[in-house]
Order: sequence, then structure tokens, then C-alpha cells
Amino acid sequence: MRRLFTIFMGSASVMAFAANPAAAQDAGQQAPDSSAEAAGNEIIVTGIRASLSRAADIKRDAAQVVDSIVAQDIGKFPDPTTAAALQRVPGVQVTVGGNNEIVNPLIRGLGDILTTLDGREIFTSDSRGFAFQDLPAEALSRVDVFKSNTANLIEGGVAGTIDLKLNKAFDYKEPTIAISGKLNYASNAEKLGPQVSALWTDRWETGIGEMGLLVNASWYDIKFNRPSNYVAERRAGNVLGGEGEGMAIPISTGGLNEYGSYSRPQVNASFQWQAAPNLEVYVDGLYSAYRGKFATAFYEYQLFNSDSVTNVTSDGNCFTGRVTGDGFNPNSQQLADGAYTSQELCNLTGGTFNNTSSFTSMQAKNHKTDSFLVAGGTKYDGGRLKLNLDLSYQRSLVRNETFIVDTGKKVDQVIVDFDNPDNTASIISPGNAMGFADGFTFVNGLYQEYTRSKGDLFSVKMDGSYETDTFLKTIEFGGRYADRGTLFQQVQLSVAPPGGSGNTLVTAAGVPDDFFVWAPGIPQINNGAHFMVPSRDYLLSDEGQANLREFFGAPDGRPAFDPTRRFEANEKTYAGYVQGGYEFPLGAMTLDGKVGVRYTRTDRTISGTGVVDGTPVLTTSDTSDDDWLPNASARLQFGGGLQARVTYAKTIARPSFGSLNPGLNYIVSTNPNIRNGGSGGNPDLKPQMSDSFDATLEYYWSSGYFAVGAYYRDIQNRVVNDVAAETIDGVVYNISRPRNVGQAKLKGLEVSGQTFFDFLPGDLAGFGVFGNFTIADSEIGGNDPLAGYTLQGVSKYNFNAGLLYDRNGISARVVYTYRSKYFDENRTGSGDVRPADEPVWLNYVRPNGRLDFSLAYDVSPNLTFTVDGTNVLRSRYRSYINQDYFIRDTRTDDSLYSVGFRARF
Repeated sequence: MRRLFTIFMGSASVMAFAANPAAAQDAGQQAPDSSAEAAGNEIIVTGIRASLSRAADIKRDAAQVVDSIVAQDIGKFPDPTTAAALQRVPGVQVTVGGNNEIVNPLIRGLGDILTTLDGREIFTSDSRGFAFQDLPAEALSRVDVFKSNTANLIEGGVAGTIDLKLNKAFDYKEPTIAISGKLNYASNAEKLGPQVSALWTDRWETGIGEMGLLVNASWYDIKFNRPSNYVAERRAGNVLGGEGEGMAIPISTGGLNEYGSYSRPQVNASFQWQAAPNLEVYVDGLYSAYRGKFATAFYEYQLFNSDSVTNVTSDGNCFTGRVTGDGFNPNSQQLADGAYTSQELCNLTGGTFNNTSSFTSMQAKNHKTDSFLVAGGTKYDGGRLKLNLDLSYQRSLVRNETFIVDTGKKVDQVIVDFDNPDNTASIISPGNAMGFADGFTFVNGLYQEYTRSKGDLFSVKMDGSYETDTFLKTIEFGGRYADRGTLFQQVQLSVAPPGGSGNTLVTAAGVPDDFFVWAPGIPQINNGAHFMVPSRDYLLSDEGQANLREFFGAPDGRPAFDPTRRFEANEKTYAGYVQGGYEFPLGAMTLDGKVGVRYTRTDRTISGTGVVDGTPVLTTSDTSDDDWLPNASARLQFGGGLQARVTYAKTIARPSFGSLNPGLNYIVSTNPNIRNGGSGGNPDLKPQMSDSFDATLEYYWSSGYFAVGAYYRDIQNRVVNDVAAETIDGVVYNISRPRNVGQAKLKGLEVSGQTFFDFLPGDLAGFGVFGNFTIADSEIGGNDPLAGYTLQGVSKYNFNAGLLYDRNGISARVVYTYRSKYFDENRTGSGDVRPADEPVWLNYVRPNGRLDFSLAYDVSPNLTFTVDGTNVLRSRYRSYINQDYFIRDTRTDDSLYSVGFRARF
């Protein structure tokens, strides 16, 4: 911090000397106007119409291909969360996390996104990416999604850059206080959660210039419940015998329910000082946090641990598969050795499994994230010459605790049906024995996992521009130095139950009478009936952990971090750029654009520990990369609101630190139905590179716009994860490692538009519509095993369609969002039996859509009441493996309803 303060104060002094000191006495009379959308005394837009209008202006005037989201009012983003709002942007796709939050936005199907906060790189812990849910939408004034690149933007995103913008003190010309509150009702959890935010800002004339201060804080606590059903990997039924002969049968089926609560406090502040008419000094700060105390309750019937299977049915989908002696698909080593037989197998769609082993599992979790950012700088406006020096420091820390106990018993029967019209499973165990606490034994083992990961970043950035009187209107230049560090530490400890799995009654551990508690049911299992699991609160208590460690024979106390599950990295980046902005007339038209290049050098050291012949060995890898990233763009303005643009840029995305980790982590499974597994990094991964082309045709009018765009990405060195068998100390493990795909191509089309029907009479003129449609056609090339397949996570089709109303104090929106199928996991190296002629084995997610609405009514200019609903049609995640009939997961996403208010003084 002393280094940051010293550099900041020194730069401020230099720029203050360069400014006109005589004019400083008049600085208090200046009122910076950073936006053309000043409404009354402020520049904050209000209402849906104003928000969309401002976003259209940004899109039209930008030097890049950009789509923006602008807050409708102070503390009012169009959607409840940042990621939820991003899904409305053309070409942006999202997924739903375990706690029902919208997460992981993808730009045109790619997740290699650089996230910036007010132009500064931001991240979460040891990752390259940023968890958008960690920054509540109430804190934002605007989000810009850059789909094409220019030299002045920080490098790091092949997919694009998302810039999050906070409110600033000089955005307001009058003292302002704004508060808001909500009550959120989650339909799965059937509980209420509070949400509040507040903003205060003022500015003062002083003897040394005008000063402004803004403080914004928010907090919410959400209760959640997300049940999921799964149908595990298929195994040859010959192992079971009887009616199982010749059938492909899931090794198990069951589900899990993630439930509990999470909270997200956030505080940010902005200080601005107009030290002279041409010099501004500023300081920004942000603290955001996540606190999650929740449970993942598992519930599984182990079908291959049954005495027999009867009443077998099949849908007639049969195939010839390669089968090992234990009934699985051969791994790469077994395949090379020919250690398998060919068998004719048919897909099992129903049956009764008799005297079946089953278990429930409580994964008690306590997760914490804390992120801090402090920044400061100076802005100099000397007319032709403009300079901005910015210094920032960020630190992000994640601490996760997981404590797991599995308990099981035998059940008389399990009746399964995998052939339902909605492609989901139905599992019935008559009497629901797992819903009663008697007869449970300890199974599988006691598992503990503790993770601590942190990242920090110090950066200095200078941007400048100089205006000329030639067709080269501006010359832009700048540079950036960034020093990034990360440390990941973890321990995983698994201890088998005393006497072996399934041989010791839970009551023998001296647990309290309330050790077992009800877990919320899963719709596909026993018609949603509750089931018994160990108490989350007991597993997270000091007393409970001490008792269970002693009983299982685990070491006392929290285990120390495992040196073989540790990596540390330091990365220094040096970048500089130059860019020219040109403009000249072509008859009645105008042509403008930018041409530039950015040079970047990355020096990286990463150390990780692996196990060689049973001995931990520290491995350190040093790499350096030099990259030139050119860009060019042209915009032709025809007049009358019609314009066209073309852009080219070479972009880069560096591999994640975890992927670069030279260490290897693996663990022997205590669950007989789960293969030994692990993961390793690859220090030789190359940065992903893309040649990116965009072309658009855009038409703007007073109440809307319509745009058509085409894009093409030629991507080299894309990173994917593969699973392969590796023998370590005589034990075979399925090890997942990242690798570079030789080449991939992504091309597509985007159509978007919005308008209000101003020509309609009276209040009908308040109606409007907006929508967008994206085609993303991707293909992996070269000699890669996935050649000819789409990129992971890419839906070919994606659209939003919305109906709007904004008039007489009423603002309303109904929007439907859809994405087509995509694959989210490559299971080629897994043990699923499969057709021998299908070497690639992918988990596909079925098409999915969500309907959301929002309604606001202005009781007065200073008070608004709101009602919101998300996922009101109860959309679900449903997946299958390669063939439509190999159903896999069904995840029941929550619907969230909110009532609230906003007040402004």
C-alpha cells in the first residue's frame, strides 16, 4: 500500500504542476458533465425507455462492437443480478449455479472473458475470471460487453471483455440519498430473504477545488434449495446376471439437494477532486464478500449392489460395446492391451432391483469469499492532450470448508423408470426406508476438504490521447504494468469407517439423538419425499468434528494443508500500445475508425508439487510469452441513422493458473462405485489466440434501433480437459488434464433490435418490444480427437424476446430467454459402456428457456414500488449422454419472486 500511495501522490503532483494553477481558484464553479443524458440536475437515467435509449447510444457511438446495459435508476439494474442482466445481451449465454444463481456468462459460447471494473482488471481468488455474482447489481451504473477489441483495452479475453462500471461522485450534481429494499421468495425453499441497499453522495466547493464523495452499500441474504436427480454411467449388466444379462444399466441412480443460505455484503466508495479545471484526482474503493453456509445432501441407490434385477424393460436401443471384466468401457491402457470383449447390450429403461445397497450423504459446507480493491489516479485534460494515470491493488481470498459423512442401509426394492415423456427418471423405493433414522451404518468414509486460495494484483496503467487537425483525428498511446500473484492450498482426507463400509451402526459413534435430520426431497425420487441425512450443523460444529474424527481414527483437529495440493504463481505483464483514430468525409457520408497495435510480454513462474514414487516433488516452471495484437476498424455513416462497421483484432487468453499447475493431485476412492481419480495441470499450455472479425449493419431512429452482425473467430490453442488412465504406484487412476486443441473456428450471426410504439394513441404509446437472436456455429479442427465437434458450452441458437411498457409512472417488462442444446462435459475417457463406433462421448444439455418479468410503479418522483419474478415457468436443466435415450441429470431450478421499493431524496 505504501508503494501505491507514493506513486499515486508523486504522479498527482506532476500533473498538478502541468495544469494551469491560476485557474484552480475557479475550479469549484466547474460541473463536469460526463454524459449527454443529464436528467434534471443529474446524469442518472430513469425508467426502461431511458435505460434502453442510453444503451443504444453507447452501441452506436462506440469504436468497437459493444452492447451495454444501463441502470434504470439508482440501485435498479434491469435484472436482479449482474449475470442475469448479461443474458439479455445478444450472443451472451449463462448457466445456473448450484444455489440457483445465474453464473458463468459466455460471449458467443466462449467463457474466456476478461472482466474489468471501471477499466481495471478484476478476478476472484486464483482464477483468471471473475464471479459476477460476487458484485451485486445494485452497485452498478452500467455494464459494457465488448465483442471486438481495440489496442487501448487490456488484453486477456478471446471471447471479449466485460467492463462493470460503478457510480461515481461527480455523476451527481446535487446531494442525493437513495435507499432500496426487497423481500425475495424462493419457490423451492419456500422462504423469504431480505435485500437492502443504500447510496449517499454529495459534492462541495472548497478553496482548492470542488470535491465529491459517494458511498454505496448493499446486502442480501437468500435462502435456496436446488434438487437434482442423476442417472449414473452405464455398466454392462452381465456383472449382475439374471435379467441384467445383455443390458446397459446405470451403476447407480439418485439425487442431491443443495440447500441453505448465502449472503453478499458489498461496500464501494468514490472520491473525486477537481484540483484544477484540467486536472481531476480520484480514489475508488470496493469491498465485496460472499458467505455461504449450506448443505449438499446426496441420496443414492447403488443398483449394482443388488441381489438381483427383475421386471427388466428396454426401449430397443441396442449396440455393440467394448466391455472389461468389471463391466465398464476400457480405459486407454486396457484398450491398447485388448483387455476387453465385445458384447451386444440394450439400454435398460426400467426394472426392479432387489435388496439394494443405498446411502445418504451430508456434505456440510462453509464457504467464504472476500475481495478488496483500492485504486487512485489522475485525469488531465489539456484540450488536445488528455492523460489518465491509474494505479490499483486488488486482493481476493476464498476459504472453503467441506465435511462429509455417508450413511447407508439395505432397502428391499428399488423400482426405476427411465423412459418418461419429459426425459427424466422416476425412482420408487416402496416404504421409503431412507426416510427413517433406524438401521443406518457408516459407509464409504469420512471425508474432509479444506481449501484456501488467494490472488492479488498490483497494476499501473497510463492512457493518453492527442487530437490533431488532420484526418488522423486522435493518436492514442499508453502502457500497463501488472504484477499478479496467486496461492492455492488444499487438503483432502478420506478415512474408511471402523470395521469397513457398512459394518458399523451410526449409533455406535455416540452421536446425539438429533444426528439425523430431514433433507428436502427430490421430485424424481419417491415422489419428492424427505430423506434422512446427518445434521449439517453437527458436522460443522467443533464437537461433532472432534467426535467423528476420533471415531473414524482420523488425526485430531483440522488437517494441515497437503503440500501435494498446493501451487503458487507469479506473473508479470508488460504492455504498451499505440492507436490512431481517423475520420474523413466520403461525399455525404463519413468514414471513421481506429488502427492500432498492442504489445504484451508475460513472464510467469509457477510451482506445484506432485508425487513421484510416493515422494512429494516440487516442480517449478518458468515461461515467457511475447505477443503483438493488431487491430483495425472502420465505420461508414450513411446518414439518417444508418451505419455499417467492420473490425479485426487479434486477441489472447492466458491459461488459468490451475491449468498451468505442474503438480498432480489424486485420491483413492472409498466408494466402490466411483473409480480412483485425480487431476493435473500442464505447464506447457500455450495462450489461446484468436483472429477475430466482425461486421455490422445498424439503423437507429428516435425510439429504437435494428442491427445485424456477423462474426468469425479463428482460434488457436483452445484449452480443453481430457480424462485418461494413468498408473501411479501400481494403482490406475482416471486423471483429468488440460491440453491445447490445435484449432477451432466459431462463426455466426447476431440480430438485435428494440423500439417503442410512439405512434400509438394515448397510453398505448408506452408499449415497446426488444429482442435478439444469435447463431453460433463452432467447429474444432485439425487432428484433434474432437475434430468436427462444436466447442464445449456453445449453443448454436440463442434468443431473447421481450415486451416492454414505460409510461405514466409504470415500467414493466416480460422477457423470454432461450438457448439450444450444447455439451458441457467430455466423458470420452470415462467408464461408461457405449457403442464401439462412438469413440467421443459427450454430455449434452437439452434446449432450455426461462421467462422473467418486472413491474415498477412510481408513487411519486421519489418513491417506487416493484414486483419481480424470475424463471416463472420453472425451467429445468436436463441432460443426456451422446444418445437421447441415455438420460443423465435433471436439475430443478428455482423461481424467485420479489417485492420491494426504491426511495430517493
